[in-house]
Amino acid sequence: MAGVLTPKDFATATPSWWCPGCGDFGVLSALKSALAELGKQPKDVAFVSGIGCSGKISGYLHSYAFHGVHGRALPVATAVKLANHELTVIAAGGDGDGYAIGAGHFIHAVRRNPDMTYIVMDNQTYGLTKGQSSPTSQTGYVTGTSPNGNPEAPINGLALALAAGATFLARGFSAQPKALVELIKAAIEHKGFSIVEVESPCVTYNKINTYAWFKDNVYNVAEAGHDPSDRNAAFNVLMAEGKLPLGIIYRTSRPTLEELALKSAVPVVKAELGSDLAGFAKLQEAFR
Repeated sequence: MAGVLTPKDFATATPSWWCPGCGDFGVLSALKSALAELGKQPKDVAFVSGIGCSGKISGYLHSYAFHGVHGRALPVATAVKLANHELTVIAAGGDGDGYAIGAGHFIHAVRRNPDMTYIVMDNQTYGLTKGQSSPTSQTGYVTGTSPNGNPEAPINGLALALAAGATFLARGFSAQPKALVELIKAAIEHKGFSIVEVESPCVTYNKINTYAWFKDNVYNVAEAGHDPSDRNAAFNVLMAEGKLPLGIIYRTSRPTLEELALKSAVPVVKAELGSDLAGFAKLQEAFR
Protein backbone atom coordinates (compact mmCIF):
# COMPACT_ATOMS: atom_id res chain seq x y z
CA MET A 1 0.00 0.00 0.00
CA ALA A 2 1.65 3.20 -1.19
CA GLY A 3 1.04 6.81 -0.29
CA VAL A 4 -0.12 8.50 2.89
CA LEU A 5 -2.37 6.35 5.04
CA THR A 6 -5.65 7.50 6.54
CA PRO A 7 -7.86 5.95 9.22
CA LYS A 8 -10.03 4.53 6.42
CA ASP A 9 -7.15 2.25 5.44
CA PHE A 10 -7.69 0.46 8.75
CA ALA A 11 -11.46 0.13 8.40
CA THR A 12 -13.22 -3.15 7.58
CA ALA A 13 -16.55 -3.86 5.91
CA THR A 14 -17.79 -5.66 9.03
CA PRO A 15 -20.77 -3.81 10.52
CA SER A 16 -20.51 -2.98 14.21
CA TRP A 17 -23.07 -4.31 16.68
CA TRP A 18 -22.02 -2.05 19.55
CA CYS A 19 -24.87 -0.05 21.06
CA PRO A 20 -25.22 3.48 19.64
CA GLY A 21 -23.11 5.77 21.82
CA CYS A 22 -20.86 3.02 23.19
CA GLY A 23 -17.46 4.34 24.24
CA ASP A 24 -15.74 1.59 22.25
CA PHE A 25 -16.48 3.50 19.05
CA GLY A 26 -14.16 6.24 20.29
CA VAL A 27 -11.44 3.71 21.07
CA LEU A 28 -11.66 2.17 17.59
CA SER A 29 -11.58 5.59 15.93
CA ALA A 30 -8.56 6.69 17.95
CA LEU A 31 -6.76 3.42 17.23
CA LYS A 32 -7.24 3.74 13.47
CA SER A 33 -6.06 7.35 13.54
CA ALA A 34 -3.02 6.50 15.65
CA LEU A 35 -1.91 3.71 13.32
CA ALA A 36 -2.37 5.90 10.26
CA GLU A 37 -0.45 8.81 11.80
CA LEU A 38 2.40 6.46 12.74
CA GLY A 39 2.56 5.28 9.14
CA LYS A 40 1.84 1.66 10.00
CA GLN A 41 0.65 -0.67 7.25
CA PRO A 42 -2.26 -3.06 7.96
CA LYS A 43 -0.01 -5.98 6.97
CA ASP A 44 2.45 -5.00 9.69
CA VAL A 45 -0.10 -4.95 12.52
CA ALA A 46 -1.35 -7.95 14.52
CA PHE A 47 -4.41 -7.30 16.67
CA VAL A 48 -5.53 -9.78 19.34
CA SER A 49 -8.71 -9.36 21.38
CA GLY A 50 -10.59 -11.21 24.09
CA ILE A 51 -14.25 -11.72 24.95
CA GLY A 52 -16.94 -9.16 25.71
CA CYS A 53 -18.25 -6.12 23.85
CA SER A 54 -14.70 -4.82 23.56
CA GLY A 55 -13.46 -8.14 22.16
CA LYS A 56 -15.32 -7.54 18.89
CA ILE A 57 -13.00 -4.65 18.10
CA SER A 58 -10.54 -6.94 16.29
CA GLY A 59 -13.19 -7.51 13.62
CA TYR A 60 -13.41 -3.79 12.91
CA LEU A 61 -9.69 -3.08 12.39
CA HIS A 62 -8.07 -3.97 9.06
CA SER A 63 -4.98 -5.90 10.12
CA TYR A 64 -4.01 -9.43 11.05
CA ALA A 65 -6.59 -10.23 13.71
CA PHE A 66 -7.29 -12.95 16.25
CA HIS A 67 -10.44 -13.02 18.39
CA GLY A 68 -9.49 -15.33 21.23
CA VAL A 69 -11.13 -16.85 24.28
CA HIS A 70 -11.98 -15.10 27.52
CA GLY A 71 -8.97 -13.62 29.33
CA ARG A 72 -6.36 -15.10 26.99
CA ALA A 73 -5.54 -12.21 24.64
CA LEU A 74 -2.17 -11.44 26.24
CA PRO A 75 -0.51 -14.87 26.01
CA VAL A 76 -1.59 -15.13 22.37
CA ALA A 77 -0.29 -11.64 21.61
CA THR A 78 2.99 -12.42 23.39
CA ALA A 79 3.44 -15.53 21.26
CA VAL A 80 2.79 -13.54 18.11
CA LYS A 81 5.45 -11.00 19.07
CA LEU A 82 7.99 -13.69 19.91
CA ALA A 83 7.34 -15.43 16.60
CA ASN A 84 7.59 -12.25 14.51
CA HIS A 85 9.41 -9.31 16.11
CA GLU A 86 8.69 -7.06 13.15
CA LEU A 87 4.94 -6.93 13.74
CA THR A 88 3.31 -4.14 15.70
CA VAL A 89 1.33 -6.23 18.17
CA ILE A 90 -1.71 -4.79 19.94
CA ALA A 91 -4.02 -6.60 22.35
CA ALA A 92 -7.39 -5.30 23.48
CA GLY A 93 -10.11 -6.25 25.92
CA GLY A 94 -12.39 -4.99 28.63
CA ASP A 95 -12.06 -4.64 32.39
CA GLY A 96 -13.71 -8.02 32.86
CA ASP A 97 -11.58 -9.78 30.26
CA GLY A 98 -8.32 -8.28 31.52
CA TYR A 99 -8.81 -7.83 35.26
CA ALA A 100 -10.98 -10.86 36.10
CA ILE A 101 -10.38 -14.15 34.29
CA GLY A 102 -7.34 -12.66 32.55
CA ALA A 103 -5.78 -11.11 35.67
CA GLY A 104 -3.07 -13.74 36.00
CA HIS A 105 -2.00 -13.32 32.38
CA PHE A 106 -2.11 -9.54 32.83
CA ILE A 107 0.34 -9.50 35.74
CA HIS A 108 2.76 -11.90 34.06
CA ALA A 109 2.68 -9.96 30.80
CA VAL A 110 3.59 -6.84 32.78
CA ARG A 111 6.59 -8.44 34.45
CA ARG A 112 7.78 -10.10 31.21
CA ASN A 113 7.65 -6.79 29.33
CA PRO A 114 7.05 -7.96 25.75
CA ASP A 115 7.19 -5.14 23.20
CA MET A 116 3.48 -4.71 22.56
CA THR A 117 0.50 -2.56 23.54
CA TYR A 118 -2.54 -3.53 25.62
CA ILE A 119 -5.71 -1.42 25.44
CA VAL A 120 -8.19 -2.00 28.27
CA MET A 121 -11.66 -0.59 27.64
CA ASP A 122 -13.09 0.03 31.10
CA ASN A 123 -16.87 0.49 31.34
CA GLN A 124 -17.11 -0.74 34.95
CA THR A 125 -19.73 -3.35 34.07
CA TYR A 126 -20.21 -6.57 32.10
CA GLY A 127 -22.03 -5.05 29.15
CA LEU A 128 -22.22 -8.15 26.94
CA THR A 129 -23.96 -10.29 29.55
CA LYS A 130 -26.58 -7.82 30.75
CA GLY A 131 -24.73 -5.49 33.09
CA GLN A 132 -23.41 -7.46 36.04
CA SER A 133 -20.77 -5.85 38.26
CA SER A 134 -17.20 -6.17 36.94
CA PRO A 135 -13.77 -6.02 38.65
CA THR A 136 -13.78 -2.21 38.36
CA SER A 137 -17.39 -1.61 39.48
CA GLN A 138 -17.67 0.55 42.57
CA THR A 139 -18.76 -1.00 45.86
CA GLY A 140 -22.52 -0.67 46.08
CA TYR A 141 -23.10 -0.80 42.30
CA VAL A 142 -26.63 -2.19 41.87
CA THR A 143 -27.23 -4.80 39.15
CA GLY A 144 -29.61 -7.67 38.44
CA THR A 145 -27.19 -10.06 40.14
CA SER A 146 -26.31 -7.69 42.99
CA PRO A 147 -29.67 -6.05 43.84
CA ASN A 148 -28.35 -5.05 47.26
CA GLY A 149 -25.24 -3.48 45.77
CA ASN A 150 -21.89 -4.91 44.71
CA PRO A 151 -20.14 -6.09 47.93
CA GLU A 152 -16.64 -6.12 46.44
CA ALA A 153 -13.98 -3.41 46.25
CA PRO A 154 -12.92 -2.34 42.72
CA ILE A 155 -9.56 -3.35 41.27
CA ASN A 156 -7.07 -0.62 40.40
CA GLY A 157 -5.56 -2.21 37.30
CA LEU A 158 -2.91 0.41 36.62
CA ALA A 159 -1.67 0.46 40.21
CA LEU A 160 -1.50 -3.33 40.13
CA ALA A 161 0.56 -3.14 36.93
CA LEU A 162 2.87 -0.52 38.41
CA ALA A 163 3.58 -2.76 41.39
CA ALA A 164 4.33 -5.64 39.00
CA GLY A 165 6.98 -3.66 37.11
CA ALA A 166 5.11 -1.87 34.33
CA THR A 167 7.15 0.27 31.94
CA PHE A 168 4.33 2.35 30.39
CA LEU A 169 0.99 3.26 31.94
CA ALA A 170 -1.57 5.65 30.53
CA ARG A 171 -5.27 6.34 30.88
CA GLY A 172 -7.57 8.01 28.37
CA PHE A 173 -11.26 8.81 27.93
CA SER A 174 -13.15 7.79 24.79
CA ALA A 175 -14.87 11.20 24.66
CA GLN A 176 -11.47 12.93 24.31
CA PRO A 177 -10.43 11.56 20.89
CA LYS A 178 -7.43 13.77 20.16
CA ALA A 179 -5.80 13.07 23.51
CA LEU A 180 -6.56 9.35 23.14
CA VAL A 181 -4.88 9.23 19.72
CA GLU A 182 -1.71 10.70 21.21
CA LEU A 183 -1.74 8.24 24.12
CA ILE A 184 -2.10 5.25 21.79
CA LYS A 185 0.68 6.56 19.54
CA ALA A 186 3.00 6.98 22.52
CA ALA A 187 2.13 3.48 23.73
CA ILE A 188 2.83 1.86 20.37
CA GLU A 189 6.14 3.71 20.04
CA HIS A 190 7.21 2.66 23.55
CA LYS A 191 9.65 -0.25 23.56
CA GLY A 192 8.16 -2.63 26.08
CA PHE A 193 4.74 -3.58 27.41
CA SER A 194 2.53 -0.49 27.26
CA ILE A 195 -0.93 -0.30 28.83
CA VAL A 196 -3.59 2.22 27.87
CA GLU A 197 -6.68 1.99 30.05
CA VAL A 198 -9.59 3.83 28.42
CA GLU A 199 -12.69 4.96 30.30
CA SER A 200 -15.30 3.75 27.81
CA PRO A 201 -18.87 4.26 29.08
CA CYS A 202 -21.54 1.59 28.66
CA VAL A 203 -24.63 3.56 27.65
CA THR A 204 -27.00 0.61 28.01
CA TYR A 205 -26.34 -0.83 31.47
CA ASN A 206 -24.12 1.50 33.48
CA LYS A 207 -26.25 4.51 34.33
CA ILE A 208 -23.81 5.70 37.01
CA ASN A 209 -20.46 6.03 35.21
CA THR A 210 -21.81 7.95 32.23
CA TYR A 211 -20.09 10.38 29.85
CA ALA A 212 -21.28 13.24 32.05
CA TRP A 213 -19.97 11.49 35.17
CA PHE A 214 -16.53 10.95 33.66
CA LYS A 215 -16.30 14.52 32.40
CA ASP A 216 -16.83 15.69 35.98
CA ASN A 217 -14.50 13.10 37.49
CA VAL A 218 -11.29 13.13 35.44
CA TYR A 219 -8.28 15.43 35.21
CA ASN A 220 -5.13 15.62 33.07
CA VAL A 221 -1.95 14.72 34.97
CA ALA A 222 0.29 16.76 32.66
CA GLU A 223 -1.71 19.89 33.45
CA ALA A 224 -1.27 19.09 37.14
CA GLY A 225 2.53 19.01 36.76
CA HIS A 226 2.93 15.24 37.13
CA ASP A 227 6.34 13.73 36.29
CA PRO A 228 5.73 10.38 34.49
CA SER A 229 9.29 9.24 35.18
CA ASP A 230 8.70 9.30 38.96
CA ARG A 231 7.41 5.88 40.06
CA ASN A 232 6.46 7.03 43.56
CA ALA A 233 4.56 9.96 42.13
CA ALA A 234 2.76 7.56 39.77
CA PHE A 235 1.70 5.44 42.74
CA ASN A 236 0.42 8.51 44.55
CA VAL A 237 -1.54 9.64 41.49
CA LEU A 238 -3.10 6.23 40.95
CA MET A 239 -3.97 5.62 44.61
CA ALA A 240 -5.31 9.06 45.45
CA GLU A 241 -9.04 9.32 46.14
CA GLY A 242 -11.10 11.65 44.00
CA LYS A 243 -10.89 12.35 40.30
CA LEU A 244 -9.35 9.84 37.89
CA PRO A 245 -6.00 10.81 36.34
CA LEU A 246 -5.73 10.89 32.54
CA GLY A 247 -2.56 11.00 30.44
CA ILE A 248 0.79 9.24 30.64
CA ILE A 249 1.11 8.24 34.29
CA TYR A 250 4.36 6.30 34.22
CA ARG A 251 7.07 5.61 31.65
CA THR A 252 10.45 3.95 32.02
CA SER A 253 12.59 1.45 30.14
CA ARG A 254 14.06 -1.98 30.78
CA PRO A 255 14.96 -4.91 28.48
CA THR A 256 12.05 -6.56 26.68
CA LEU A 257 11.09 -10.21 26.79
CA GLU A 258 12.33 -10.70 23.25
CA GLU A 259 15.74 -9.27 24.05
CA LEU A 260 16.19 -11.36 27.19
CA ALA A 261 14.63 -14.66 26.12
CA LEU A 262 15.58 -14.95 22.46
CA LYS A 263 18.72 -12.84 22.22
CA SER A 264 20.14 -13.60 18.75
CA ALA A 265 17.88 -16.58 18.03
CA VAL A 266 16.07 -16.53 14.69
CA PRO A 267 12.34 -15.74 15.11
CA VAL A 268 9.99 -18.58 14.16
CA VAL A 269 8.68 -16.65 11.17
CA LYS A 270 12.18 -16.65 9.64
CA ALA A 271 13.16 -20.21 10.59
CA GLU A 272 13.92 -22.67 7.82
CA LEU A 273 11.45 -25.54 8.01
CA GLY A 274 13.25 -27.54 5.31
CA SER A 275 11.65 -30.06 2.96
CA ASP A 276 11.15 -32.91 5.42
CA LEU A 277 7.38 -33.05 5.13
CA ALA A 278 7.20 -36.42 6.86
CA GLY A 279 8.98 -34.98 9.88
CA PHE A 280 6.70 -31.96 9.84
CA ALA A 281 3.63 -34.20 9.72
CA LYS A 282 4.97 -36.20 12.67
CA LEU A 283 5.44 -32.97 14.63
CA GLN A 284 1.87 -31.94 13.84
CA GLU A 285 0.57 -35.33 14.95
CA ALA A 286 2.34 -34.99 18.28
CA PHE A 287 0.32 -31.87 19.06
CA ARG A 288 -3.12 -33.15 18.00
